[in-house]
Amino acid sequence: MGQQVNKERFSEAEFTRFGERLGEQLVELRELLARPGFGVGPATIGAELELFLITPDGRPLPRNHEVRAAAADDRLTLELGRFNLEINLTPMPLAGRPFSALVREIRETVDLVDKAAATQGGQAVAIGILPSLDESDFTHETLSGESRYRAMSRGMRRLRSEPFRVRIEGAELLELEVEGIVLDSANTSWQVHLRTAPADFARVYNAAQLAIGPVLAVSGNSPGFLGRQLWEETRIALFEEAADDRDVERLDRRDRRVGFGSGWVKGAEELFEACVRDYEPVLPMISDAEPTADGGVPGLAELRLHHGTVWTWNRPVYDPAGGGHLRVEMRPLPAGPSAVDMAANSAFALGLTVAMADQPVEEFAFAGAYRNFYRAATHGLDARMSWPGIQGEIPAAQLALDLLPIAAAGLQRMGVEADEVEWTLDIIRQRVTRRRTGAIWQREALARFGGDRAARDRMVIRYRELSMIGDPVHTWPL
Repeated sequence: MGQQVNKERFSEAEFTRFGERLGEQLVELRELLARPGFGVGPATIGAELELFLITPDGRPLPRNHEVRAAAADDRLTLELGRFNLEINLTPMPLAGRPFSALVREIRETVDLVDKAAATQGGQAVAIGILPSLDESDFTHETLSGESRYRAMSRGMRRLRSEPFRVRIEGAELLELEVEGIVLDSANTSWQVHLRTAPADFARVYNAAQLAIGPVLAVSGNSPGFLGRQLWEETRIALFEEAADDRDVERLDRRDRRVGFGSGWVKGAEELFEACVRDYEPVLPMISDAEPTADGGVPGLAELRLHHGTVWTWNRPVYDPAGGGHLRVEMRPLPAGPSAVDMAANSAFALGLTVAMADQPVEEFAFAGAYRNFYRAATHGLDARMSWPGIQGEIPAAQLALDLLPIAAAGLQRMGVEADEVEWTLDIIRQRVTRRRTGAIWQREALARFGGDRAARDRMVIRYRELSMIGDPVHTWPL
């Protein structure tokens, strides 16, 4: 979605030509992935952090274009909502001290955005869903002032004539409907990328599908929306329903446009093929760029643009930069609470993925990984989970503690320094043993403030103060 889209309306002929380009580029991709030596290189990681802009009293501040201009940093991009910005962090080797480097850059860039927001009378905060949002914050004017977001909204409405309906049942029930995709702007995430050689892609991707359940269970930071107490990670349900372009009369024709997947994979190409086969384009922007990028590899601009509008929770990324490579992108983790929390979540996710990639995870029922993921989003530490080699189901909190040594071994095998492994995974250990995730802190803090609308605003202000101090959430006072 970072590619340039410079128009809002498209003809049916453009949709047809775009579909033809997708078919042509799938052939190019298959040939490229079969090329000896393509995408081989050291393991590197990258990350994207989405932020909310808020006023000093905790309300959303719809000034992202002005804040980005004031910051004047190429790492910042606009997001769907006018109160959102995204930071694209610098890729780095997985070996060494990558998580310390992530913490430094997160703090540097969030401070940069915070100072830029101050020029507009605002602040920055990393939180999965902003508790102070109201229904009045989601109108057509909420969309960022870029052609691609207005074009995407039109494209989604082309596929679905009915309103987008959201129904989430947690401790309370939320039901609402909107005319477009604007509710997606309520979600902000911390997305982690792992460069993966094509020959290793299937086992790494499948391992990530298995690993993400227990990682999500210990990382919840979005316990509600619009004043309702819902899931531990309400973002998962909200994003899936708010971007569901399926005809309500034929909901079983394919998976949602946002979803977990339906089985173990055998290679990256099948995921790209399913994306083209099962999902209609919403942004048929035809590129006039050169057919090859640097290193002589195809740019595949149309395929990358289309794939950026299908949001599986773990997904493959093809990047033509630097001779081209593949990445596994892990999308389920929420933004926040602090830089060290996000680094710790990344360490647990990457270490467990790397370690389980050497195991025959495909012998484990995919339905188990699927259940783990949605139970984690719903119940967090209390979710009941299954795992290869374990009889029956155990609480996610216990499973996470059992998996920390496995994640540590995976990181050490990839060359992460021992003390780096220790401090990051100890944050997860302390968070679990103290039962203090971001979601739990938010619920308890909101109860102390009184639970009403004004309490949500006050809780956001206090959350931001503690987040900017930078200590992990398990140490935060109420």
